[in-house]
Amino acid sequence: MSYIEVKAITQSFEREIDAIASDKSISHRCAIFSLLSDEVSHIKNYLQAEDTLNSLNIVKLLGAKIKREGKEVWITPPKEIVEPPFILDCGNSGTAIRLFMGFLASYKGFFVLHGDEYLAKRPMRRVADPLRSIGANIDGRKNGELAPISIRGAKLDGFRYESSIASAQVKSAMILAGLNAKKTSFYKESELSRDHSERMLTGMGAKLKMQEDGFIKIEPLNSPLKALDITVPSDPSSGFFFAVLAAITPNSKVTIKNTTLNPTRVEAYEILKQMGADVEFVQKENIYEPIGDIVIRAKELNAVTISENISWLIDELPALSIAMAVADGKSIVKNAKELRVKESDRISTVVQNLQKCGIEVYEREDGYEIVGGEIKSAVVDSYGDHRVAMSFLIAGSRCNIRVEDVECIKTSFPNFTKILSEFCEVKVGD
Repeated sequence: MSYIEVKAITQSFEREIDAIASDKSISHRCAIFSLLSDEVSHIKNYLQAEDTLNSLNIVKLLGAKIKREGKEVWITPPKEIVEPPFILDCGNSGTAIRLFMGFLASYKGFFVLHGDEYLAKRPMRRVADPLRSIGANIDGRKNGELAPISIRGAKLDGFRYESSIASAQVKSAMILAGLNAKKTSFYKESELSRDHSERMLTGMGAKLKMQEDGFIKIEPLNSPLKALDITVPSDPSSGFFFAVLAAITPNSKVTIKNTTLNPTRVEAYEILKQMGADVEFVQKENIYEPIGDIVIRAKELNAVTISENISWLIDELPALSIAMAVADGKSIVKNAKELRVKESDRISTVVQNLQKCGIEVYEREDGYEIVGGEIKSAVVDSYGDHRVAMSFLIAGSRCNIRVEDVECIKTSFPNFTKILSEFCEVKVGD
C-alpha cells in the first residue's frame, strides 16, 4: 500500500500556481459531448489523468477517432455510435459512468459500463431510475443500484421529470437523454446544481432553456451540434487544496491561475472568505465558462455553518474540513447527506481522520461538527478517496501526517504531490 508523508511548513510563502490539474468535470464532458457533433472537436489542456483518459478510450470504443499531442486532443465523431465488443471502463469516475448512462440510453446498441472496486460500490439507481422512468432499458447488480451497468439503448420519448436531489450528474444524464429523444423534454431539480453541461451544450448550439417554473426545456436535436473548440481551464476544486494551504499558513498568499470562475464551482472559496480569508476573483475571459485567477491571502479563520448550496461544495468539503479544524470556534456542516455516496462516505472518513489528528469532531447523519483546535501528527487512510487523501496531506502542513493508500490521487490530480513538494517536505513510499 503506497503512502505519502508531509512535514510541517516552517515559514510563510507567496506563490503563483499555473500547474493545477485541468478541470476534471469539463474534460469528461468534452469527451462525451464531442459525440453530438459531426465535426472534429479540438480540446486544449485536456486533463491527463486516469479517469479522463478512460473517457477518451470509451469514446474511441464507441467509434470516434482520437488524436493526442500532449494536452491537446482532437476527436472525430463516428457517423453512428458503434456497439463495442468490450466493457466500457470508467475507472473511478462517477461522472463518467453516470453521464454515459444518459448518453447511451437513447442510442441503438448494447453497452456495459463498469469501473474499479470503489466505483463498483457507488449508487447508480439515482440515474438508472429516472432513465428507466422515461423508457430506458438499464440494469445492473442489485436491480441497477451497482455496476456493472448494462444498457440496451433505444430511442426514448420526451419526458417531464422533477428530481428530488440536486445532482449535476443526474441532470446531465437526463439532458443527454432528452437531446436524443423523440419529443421535447423538461427537467427540474430541487436546487441548482453545477451547470457545466448547460453552458457547454448551449455553446455548441443545443436548445436548452431555463423556464420561470424551474424546469429546463430540452429540445431534441434536429441536426448535429457544432464541434467544441475549447481550452479546459484549471480545476477550482483541485486548486482549492492549495487555497486552504495558504489560508492555514500565517502570512501566506497563493494565486491559482487560469481556473473556471463559474459561480457553481467557486462556492468553497466564498466559504473560505466567510471564514476570514482574503479571497479575490480576477476574471479574464468568458466564452464557454468565465475564466480567471483566484488570489488567497491568509488571515485568522473563524468557524462557519454550512447548510446551503451543498451540491456546489460536494468536492471541496473534505478540504474545507481542514480549514475548520484550525478555525476559532465550532463549525457545522448539515444537509450534506450526499457526502455519504461519493468516492467514500466522506462524512465518516473525514470524521475518523480528524479524530486521529486529535480534533474534536462529531458525526451527524447529514454532516458533522468540528471544534477548531490544533491538528496533531497522525497516520490516516484515504479510504480510496482522492479528495480525502489530498485534504489530509494539506493538513500535514501543520504537523507531520502520513496518508496511506494514495494511488487514488492519480485519478484526478497526477501532479498534486509535485506541487505540494514546492511548499513543504514530502516523502513518497511503498
